[in-house]
Amino acid sequence: MTYGVQHFCFGELSWVSSTILFMVLLGLFGSDMTDCKKRQSAAARARKQRSCTKMEDCLIEDQTTFYSKAEHYWKDVPPTVDGMLGGYGSISSIDINGSKKFLQKFLGEGQGKTGMGCSLDCGAGIGRITKRLLLPLFRTVDLVDVTQEFLDKARTYLGDEGKRVENYFCCGLQDFQPQPERYDVIWIQWVIGHLTDDHLVEFLRRCQSGLRPNGLIVVKDNVAFEGIIPDDVDSSVCRDLNLLHHLVAKAGLSIICEEQQQNFPEEIYQVHTLALR
Repeated sequence: MTYGVQHFCFGELSWVSSTILFMVLLGLFGSDMTDCKKRQSAAARARKQRSCTKMEDCLIEDQTTFYSKAEHYWKDVPPTVDGMLGGYGSISSIDINGSKKFLQKFLGEGQGKTGMGCSLDCGAGIGRITKRLLLPLFRTVDLVDVTQEFLDKARTYLGDEGKRVENYFCCGLQDFQPQPERYDVIWIQWVIGHLTDDHLVEFLRRCQSGLRPNGLIVVKDNVAFEGIIPDDVDSSVCRDLNLLHHLVAKAGLSIICEEQQQNFPEEIYQVHTLALR
């Protein structure tokens, strides 16, 4: 999801003050947290005991259970835009417009430019991003998602333009292997929280091998204020920027551009977009 882009960070004092004011004015002491825009209410953000510095400290179950719980959660989510965005379907246009503005800076012909041949939509769901961002910019698109019902819905949701989708892969990203040197852009949005740290690093490495020359990996996701915040509802975690940067570097990738999404509702997590190569 995308809005106006700008670099952004909070001082600790201003964050605490705004948190207290937000709690008093809105009385948000808890909320549903879904993958797209988990509502990071003031209460959840202030409960430091729920955050941790290592992902293994956040998981109370084994990895198999961590992944199976997430699969079960998404099977109960309706295959709609509102379902994909956790009840925040109204922000879809803001998200797409921001993503398009970010991505178009890199696309085109000429030295150093990223091609517009084939892209991959990771955690694609019903194809919301494919339909409004990737298909308008790329000749062909592949989708990968762990939920078959979402991919089935995508075949009708994408309409006639869906004829340019070449592959629908039903697979968890922890197991997905992109075809080597196939993609100009690999788009990964609101899904890395469903991967363990080790699996995220391994997946990013596989994505790197799936890029064409001058290709890009784009990660767009929620970021925590500090540490790692687990979400027991959909079996995921939200990492802070420092950890995300560390994992990107561990995967052998460099951040060539990073921006914060603007104009999202105040009660949800900050969202950052990172272009990697």
